[in-house]
Amino acid sequence: MTDLPIFYSFRRCPYAMRARLAIAASGLSVELREVVLKNKPAELLAASAKGTVPVLVLPNGQVIDESLDVMLWALGQHDPYNWLEPKNAEAAVSTMADMLALIAANDGTFKHSLDRYKYPHRYAVEHTDGDAPRFAQTHRRLGATWLCALEWRLEGWLEGGYLFGSRASLADMALLPFTRQFAHTDAAWFAAQPWPRLQAWLAAFEASSLYADVMRRCCTNQHPIIPL
Repeated sequence: MTDLPIFYSFRRCPYAMRARLAIAASGLSVELREVVLKNKPAELLAASAKGTVPVLVLPNGQVIDESLDVMLWALGQHDPYNWLEPKNAEAAVSTMADMLALIAANDGTFKHSLDRYKYPHRYAVEHTDGDAPRFAQTHRRLGATWLCALEWRLEGWLEGGYLFGSRASLADMALLPFTRQFAHTDAAWFAAQPWPRLQAWLAAFEASSLYADVMRRCCTNQHPIIPL
């Protein structure tokens, strides 16, 4: 038994990824339980009936089963990189409301298109003509509209490189796993787009030690108690 929070995750899930990033940045320790989604453990389903990751079970029995709530919980304990208070070029502190609005838009319209672009065959009921490739291309175009808006936003901070200015924020770390998933659906196509700042933003994230750390540590259950 352990007094650490129990954290259910799946390595490639962008929701779980962003929760892991926040836990890692906070320096908190959790007991990692990597989940096989086709064979979800009874303990996970008992904690959260919806059966999706991430799920964080605190020692007092409290369950946090929304990825953004996990991020806010972890950073509320310790936020050494000030992700909750990013500096930008025009104001000392960007409001939490601004970041939450951007995350909500990502998790809504963009995620809707991302799923249909990456997994068109899962949504056959939505393309009754059976043309999955055309359906996927339609949603790639819709997703690209969102990414163009992010490119424009990144260009807006001339001294920055992040969504809210000169350093990473909650918004960056909440959005990057989803942008990464979209980019890797067709990496050659993504690389050919006129999005230099967006591409640099994603490349810097994927080259970071934080990204490498959370992805490596979630590859194995050999050491389930981990100080992320």
